[in-house]
Amino acid sequence: MLVIKNLTKTYPSGVQALKGVSLELSPGVFGLLGPNGSGKTTLMQILATLLEPDSGSIEMNGVDLITRKDHTRRMLGYLPQDFGLYPTLTAWQMLDYFAKLKGVTDRTERRGLVDALLDRVNLSSESTQRLGEFSGGMRQRLGIAQALIGEPELIIVDEPTSGLDPEERNRFHNLISEIASENTVVILSTHIVSDVSNVCSRMAIIRRGRILSSCIPRQAVDQLKGSVWEGTVAREQLSAFKSQFSVISARIFDGEARVRVISKGQRPTEEFAEATAVLEDYYFDLVNRQN
Repeated sequence: MLVIKNLTKTYPSGVQALKGVSLELSPGVFGLLGPNGSGKTTLMQILATLLEPDSGSIEMNGVDLITRKDHTRRMLGYLPQDFGLYPTLTAWQMLDYFAKLKGVTDRTERRGLVDALLDRVNLSSESTQRLGEFSGGMRQRLGIAQALIGEPELIIVDEPTSGLDPEERNRFHNLISEIASENTVVILSTHIVSDVSNVCSRMAIIRRGRILSSCIPRQAVDQLKGSVWEGTVAREQLSAFKSQFSVISARIFDGEARVRVISKGQRPTEEFAEATAVLEDYYFDLVNRQN
């Protein structure tokens, strides 16, 4: 169990990145969802011992992760948002290098570990390919492989699918699901709702340094059953419509707006039909109410 209590962080510029963040995370994949600039990366960097919080505490299985940084780093696997690679090295050489950094000194043990990791992330056939030739998805899979060295209890992946095509994003979702275990907390920090809805058993929504909601995705969606509607309104009426309802999306076609709205307890107009609620509806409705 990872327990975060009342974390705060203010940068020298005066920006308050975290404003009393508290969370409890059980083993499994936990999604931290929020727009850019919401405080996600700051929180991830504090968990990874790269930043010091101004106040608050972090404990995992009774161990203080802020004061015992050496212990934290031994139990941590981290894939940062900007994962740097040496373009002239091969995938095998890069993982071998990371394994040395994490204390795997025996050559035979390290060779077996690297081979097993490459197989786990489906990169065995590319093991001798230079990293400068890797696609974005291949780079991220290699990033996960290095994060798994040492069988970490806590794995952090920060914005891992940004820039990936749909096929690579799906492959990455499958990989994240596979690495979760009953003993490992995996934190997936992202601004992409589908990342969370596809792989996370629990989630939190963060905005402007505060946690707005911590819940099970399916239960969040269930709250909106019977409250999501789709229909069309005249383009000139769209502004007035937005002032009356929580508009999730509005697309203009041939002078009319195709609108998706949250309206609890009533149909917006006779032209609207009930739609199936999805996690994006919950997220955007919650965020819109904070504006």
